[in-house]
Amino acid sequence: MKGAIFFSGTYGSTEQYAKWIGEATGLPVFDIKDAHADPSTYDFLILGSSIVYFKLTIRKWAKTNLSKLNGRSKILFSVSGAGPSDKLERWVAASFPSQLLSQTEHVALGGRLDHSKVNWLIRLSLWIGSLINPDPEASKEERYGFDHVDKDSIEPIIKMIQGYQATQAAI
Repeated sequence: MKGAIFFSGTYGSTEQYAKWIGEATGLPVFDIKDAHADPSTYDFLILGSSIVYFKLTIRKWAKTNLSKLNGRSKILFSVSGAGPSDKLERWVAASFPSQLLSQTEHVALGGRLDHSKVNWLIRLSLWIGSLINPDPEASKEERYGFDHVDKDSIEPIIKMIQGYQATQAAI
């Protein structure tokens, strides 16, 4: 079974995870901006996306490539500061084609916020948000940034990929 990793990221965390998954599995890794990023030539797909303003950055590409993605086994990993939660699942559901979401296993991975890499408007928005955030830890992270990127967190994805590969080998 032939698979590949396609990712859309903004500040580097999603790309880092995609590369780690590629190294662990031997699967090719494609930035969706790459002209050679054609999902139609693969049996299963690992889709990685950062979440910016409560939306998956891969959403437009997924809609554009709906026919190429439909019917293939898919794992979606999202990267954000939100962590696994009902709130995160709502964001994913609201920004990913429902037809694909029903065929996809979702894994939430921790992201990174480095204030030196975001523009002043985002920093200002985060600061204002931190003032009204009732969670003191989340408020602190909005103000000063965070780093929840963890290589060990890709383990469930690696196991899913190995399951796809084992299923194909048994056929």
